Amino acid sequence: MKYIVNGRLILKDRELSGYAVGFEEKICDICPESAVPAGAETVDAKGGYVLPGLIDVHIHGYLGEDTSNADSDGIRKMAAGLVKNGVTAFLPTTMTVDKARIDASFESVRAVMAESLGWNGSQVLGVHAEGPFINPKRKGAQDERAIIAPDAEWIIKNADVVKYITLAPETDPGFEAIRAMTAAGIAVSMGHTDADYATAAAAVAAGVRSTTHLFNAMSPLSHRSPGVVGAALTTGVYAELIADTFHVDKALFPLVAKAKGDRLIIVTDCLPAGGLPLGTYTLGGQPFVATETVCRLPDGTIAGSIMPMNRGVKNLWDNTDLPLWECLRCASLNPAEMLGIDGKKGSLEVGKDADVVIADGELAVKQVFIGGSLRHSA
Repeated sequence: MKYIVNGRLILKDRELSGYAVGFEEKICDICPESAVPAGAETVDAKGGYVLPGLIDVHIHGYLGEDTSNADSDGIRKMAAGLVKNGVTAFLPTTMTVDKARIDASFESVRAVMAESLGWNGSQVLGVHAEGPFINPKRKGAQDERAIIAPDAEWIIKNADVVKYITLAPETDPGFEAIRAMTAAGIAVSMGHTDADYATAAAAVAAGVRSTTHLFNAMSPLSHRSPGVVGAALTTGVYAELIADTFHVDKALFPLVAKAKGDRLIIVTDCLPAGGLPLGTYTLGGQPFVATETVCRLPDGTIAGSIMPMNRGVKNLWDNTDLPLWECLRCASLNPAEMLGIDGKKGSLEVGKDADVVIADGELAVKQVFIGGSLRHSA
C-alpha cells in the first residue's frame, strides 16, 4: 500500500493537514502521518492539495476530437488529455446530430468504456446525450434539422452507455419519456428548453434530476415569469454551471452557489478546441471560432467553452467565499451523486476508488492516480 504524505487533504466537508491517504486500487486508510507504517512506500505531495478526482459530466471534445465524430480513437485521445486537468472520469457528450450518427457515437464510447479502466487517461463512464429531444427556440449551437421528438425506447435500448441525457421537458407530453428513462436508471436533465416555470417544476417532480448549463439556452428568470432558471434555483434539482465567467457572469456565482449548495455541478461544456491554439474548428459538423473568451458559430451564436475543469474549480473558488472543499464538491462528489456513483467515486473516503489528484495552490495538476495507478505526473 502507498501513502500520500505532506499534503493538505480536501475531504467532502473539510480540509485536513497532517494526515496521509493510504491506497491500493481503493482508498484503504486516512490516518495521521505519524501512523504511516515505517518503510511504507510514500508519495510526497510537497505541501500541495490532495484532491478527489474531478468528474466532468458535460464535455463534447478536447484536443481536436469530437464525441459526435463517433471515433473510439478520438475518445482515447480526449481521455489522455483530460487527465492532465485532474479529470479522472468523464461523460463524452454528443450533440443534436442525425440519429444514425448519434448511434455510431454511442457505439464508439461503448467500445472503450471497459478499456478505459486500465488505460493511460481518464475513465469513460458513459455518454451524456445532449439532445436531440430539444426545443428549436432554445437550440443554441445545436443543429435544428436534427431535432426530433422524445424517443425513450431508443435511449433505453442504449442505457448501458447513455448515463445522462438533456431534453426539453415541454416536448415530452405527460413526461412519459422522462419517467421511462428515469426508471431505466438514466439521469435526465432539462436543457435547451423554453418551458415555463410550472412545466419545469412539474418535470422535476416527474423525475428530471439536473439542469443543463444553467442560464444558457433556457427560458430566463423574470420576477413574473420565473422560467426554467427559476425552477432550477428553487427546486431540489441539480444545476450545471459552466464556470468560465463568460457563460455566466462571475457576479452570479455566489447567488447560484447559495441557492444550489450540494446540488451545484461544475461542467466545462468543452469543445474540440480545448487544449489547442485558438482558431476555427468544428462541432457536430458545424464550424465555430474559439477566442480567448468564448466560442461562437459564424452567426455569432455562443457555443461551449475551452475551459479546463481545474480552472472551473479555481474560478468558483476565486469568485465566492466558499472554502476549497465546497468548490471541489461541485466537480467531484456532486456529479457523482447526481449519476448515482457516489458509493465508489467523488470523494476521499475509505472504500472508494483511489482516484486522487495532487495539485498546487493554484490548482495546477501535478500528479493523478486513477484506481490507484499513476496516470499523470507533471
